[in-house]
Amino acid sequence: MHPILKSLRLRQWTKNVVLFAGLAFSGGATEFSTILDATAAFFAFCFGSSAVYLLNDILDRERDRAHPVKRLRPIAAGTLGVPQALVMALVLAAAAVILVYPHGDALWALLAYWVLQAFYTPLLKNIVLLDVFCIATGFSLRVLAGVWAIDAPLSPWLVACTVQLALFMALCKRRAEAATLDLSAGDDTSQRPILAEYAGQATDMMIAVMAASTLVTYTLYSLLPAKVVAAGIAGLESRAGAPGMVFTLPFVYYGVLRYLYLVYGQGRGERPERIATMDLPTILAGLGFAAVAGSVIYL
Repeated sequence: MHPILKSLRLRQWTKNVVLFAGLAFSGGATEFSTILDATAAFFAFCFGSSAVYLLNDILDRERDRAHPVKRLRPIAAGTLGVPQALVMALVLAAAAVILVYPHGDALWALLAYWVLQAFYTPLLKNIVLLDVFCIATGFSLRVLAGVWAIDAPLSPWLVACTVQLALFMALCKRRAEAATLDLSAGDDTSQRPILAEYAGQATDMMIAVMAASTLVTYTLYSLLPAKVVAAGIAGLESRAGAPGMVFTLPFVYYGVLRYLYLVYGQGRGERPERIATMDLPTILAGLGFAAVAGSVIYL
C-alpha cells in the first residue's frame, strides 16, 4: 500500500459506518437525497479522522520509532515526509468541512470530534476510564452527525445503545492490550502506561456490566412502539419497535457473545476493526441483523 494510503488508516473507516444508523432506522434509506446527505457525513468523518491520524503520527513519530510495531508507520519509518503528511491532513480536513457544511448540526459534530481528539491524544488517553469514555463519545458524535445530516429526529435509545456498545468494545480493547503485557516479567509500559491499569479483574467486571447493559438496552429499543412519526422527514416513520424487530435479538446477542469469546478465548480484541472486517461469524451475524431489520423497516 502506498505510504499515504497506509497513513490514512483506511481500515479504521469502518468505525464511521455507525453514521448510517439514523438513516437506516428512520426509514430514509429509500430516499436518494437522504442517502446522499448521510454519505456526505460518512466521508466527512472518514476524511476528518484520517487527518487526525496523520497529525498524531507527525507528533508521535519519535516515540513511534521506539515501538516494535508503530515504527513501521510511514511517517515514523521515513517513507512519508512530514511536509507531505501535513499538507494531506489539511486537505482532508478542508474536504471534511466542505462535505458537511450544508448540514450545520453535522458540522458541529465534526468540530466537536476534532476538539475531543485534541484533548484525547495528549492528555485524556492517559487517564484510566476517561480514555474509554472519550472513545464512546467519538462514536456518539458519529451517530449524531448521521442523524443531523438527514434532519431526522434523535432517538435517545439509539444514543444509549451506541454509548454502551462503544464502552463495551473500548474496555475489551484495553483488556486485550493489557493481556499482552507481562508485568511480572517487567514488560516496558513506557509507550502506554495506562494499559497496566486495565490488567486487573476490575476491567473484567466492567466489561460484564457493559455487555449486559448493552443487551438489555437494545432489547428494550427493539420493543419500542412500532410507529413514531419522524418529524423532519415527511412521510417517513421509525419502525425500530415493530414486532419483527424482536427477531434481530439473536444476531445481536450472538455478536456480543462472539466478541467476548474472541477477546477472552483467542486474545483478538486489540483491533476491533479487524474483527468487523475479517471474522466470518461476526460478519454473518451482521448480515443477518441487516437482513431482518431491513425487511421489517422497509418491507
